[in-house]
Amino acid sequence: MSILFSPVTFRSVTLRNRLWVSPMCMYSAVDGVVQEWHHTHLAQFASGGAGLIVAEATAVVPEGRISPRDAGLWNDEQRDAWTPIVEAIHARGAAAGVQLAHAGRKASTWWPWAGARGSVPADDGGWITTAPSPIAFEGYATPTELDEAGIDAVVDGFVTASRRAIDAGFDVLELHGAHGYLLHQFLSPLSNLAFSVPDRAVLLLAPPLVWVSKAFMPVIWVLNAAANGVLRLFRVEPKNEAASTFTLDEVATIVDQSRREGVLMDAAGAVAAAVEFTDKKARDVAVPLGDLVTLPQTTTPDDIEKAVARYGFSRYVIVDEEDAPVGYVHLKDILRGSDGPEAEAKLFEPLPAKRIHHMVPVQEDTDLEDALAVMRRAGRHLAKVRDREGRTTAVLFLEDILEELVGEVQDATRRVRGH
Repeated sequence: MSILFSPVTFRSVTLRNRLWVSPMCMYSAVDGVVQEWHHTHLAQFASGGAGLIVAEATAVVPEGRISPRDAGLWNDEQRDAWTPIVEAIHARGAAAGVQLAHAGRKASTWWPWAGARGSVPADDGGWITTAPSPIAFEGYATPTELDEAGIDAVVDGFVTASRRAIDAGFDVLELHGAHGYLLHQFLSPLSNLAFSVPDRAVLLLAPPLVWVSKAFMPVIWVLNAAANGVLRLFRVEPKNEAASTFTLDEVATIVDQSRREGVLMDAAGAVAAAVEFTDKKARDVAVPLGDLVTLPQTTTPDDIEKAVARYGFSRYVIVDEEDAPVGYVHLKDILRGSDGPEAEAKLFEPLPAKRIHHMVPVQEDTDLEDALAVMRRAGRHLAKVRDREGRTTAVLFLEDILEELVGEVQDATRRVRGH
């Protein structure tokens, strides 16, 4: 028998032959959920006798999709849609694999037959992309730079997507590290300033700076001694800059003592709040899922208007059938669609997916200031707070973060009880 058609074993997975089908993007998913098209497309290769069928690039987080029509594995609905497809591949004697991906700065692009190229605008279902550095790929929108919390969220996305892939029955997991997507971007000086600028700057500037410092050392010493001498004439003891810094606890003590002695007027507590702000984590301010006012994915503009009238909030978290947050909607999104001859009919139709904003993920132990930075860069008012297991446990609101700094912030539409 030819080696090509002989079985091969990798750890616990045995393939009937060495003919494998590579992943091919179909751009036919709906909100990351694969359809009957994918079932027919992938099962046919298993019927044809291939040993391993690898499903298309599947995004681990919503913002990691190459296009709005990409498949995903960031929620359980997507996992459940993959399960019958995997079972169909197995029933035909083949093994099933999936390629887990994050497109980074090359995400949120038009699908091949859309009639357009480049980045998809937000109004057409696009989103703000993320990358190691704010360097745009030619013809695409400029991405926001991933900070430490953002990188942790991406890693968490790959972990949770891997678990869902295993739960769906996939035998093989493949991590996409090519094509200039996110993992590739971290390793390239074309997209990661950590490689392209500091290293070259050190190599070019360090040698001459060392020689300049040595050449001018006597002059600097004389000038420094003269300045210190003048200060001592006026009975001022010179201070070493490194020794004159304060720790956060020391600053907090200074602020507290100054307030008690009347030296610092901080009636609103803004200065004290700014000091305490750096000590808080996302979980300290986030609202637990059980305390949220949520709406289902099938909600209509009429439902949202009724929710505003009842609760008075301007933003509402949208949840799936398992009450897991999938995004949020703002009252202004409803007002945008309230004009035109079809406005009355649309009032009772489910809200279009493009009107639902996705929430950036942050870990529960993320510093509050880092969480604020992630939300600011992504242009989002809400963030999903996840625990160490990748489960969403709460939602972080922008106004709640701001309240930690400036005091209570009232939602402009919120009703005051009793009035």
